[in-house]
Amino acid sequence: MTTIARAKPDRATVAAVDVARDALIADVDDPRDVGEHLGHDVEGERVVTHRFACTRKGYVGWHWCVTLVRAPRQKHVTVAETVLLPGEEAIVAPEWVPYRERIRPGDLSPGDLLPVADDDPRLVPTYSFGDDPLDADDKAQIRQVAKDLGLGRSRTLSPEGRDLAAQRWYDGDGGPGAPIAQSAPDQCTSCGFLMRIAGPLAETFGVCANGDANDDGRIVSFDHGCGAHSEVRLAKKHEPQPLPEPVVDDLDASLIETF
Repeated sequence: MTTIARAKPDRATVAAVDVARDALIADVDDPRDVGEHLGHDVEGERVVTHRFACTRKGYVGWHWCVTLVRAPRQKHVTVAETVLLPGEEAIVAPEWVPYRERIRPGDLSPGDLLPVADDDPRLVPTYSFGDDPLDADDKAQIRQVAKDLGLGRSRTLSPEGRDLAAQRWYDGDGGPGAPIAQSAPDQCTSCGFLMRIAGPLAETFGVCANGDANDDGRIVSFDHGCGAHSEVRLAKKHEPQPLPEPVVDDLDASLIETF
């Protein structure tokens, strides 16, 4: 078992609280932002960091750190750096996520571009060389060949990309879990407005062609549904009861004849 030796606290740097505070006050914009001394941490041999509370508005839970060092055989300490750091209860910004990973369907505006990486697993070359990996020159050659042959597409959907799309559609608003599908009288598989599609997803999805439905023109799963199903019929109401024969009020006429 290896024992790691810890540096011994240096008395001069530990006692130099006022030196650390003065250096911090000289460095910040407003001296009132510096609060009470919170303690110190021994960083190394003759290296100590003093911590001070931060009273600046909007920085609850943050603290100032001033690192002091003392050279060998020297009596005076030197300020190495001052920094403002968040504590355990500090409010900090969330971890940064690249824009490409933050983008969601519907976020793109007219004119926005969203490039797709050459190694995107959702796409494979239209003309590929088996399972051999392709370098940048090979990929450029494939694009040129596809363009020369008039294929229109240099890459096509890979099985992984197809499965990801199918799962996304099935879990989305066009799948069986959508609220409108949960309360539907029947499923799309028996609806006359369902347009069949070709390809490997033909047994699971179709396109809604009902102009009165919310999903018109969209991909829907066979077990999706809505209230605009082609075979929906309203329940028959009770037949209206016949009205009685009209009664003619001839009271006024009889009175006229009397007089």
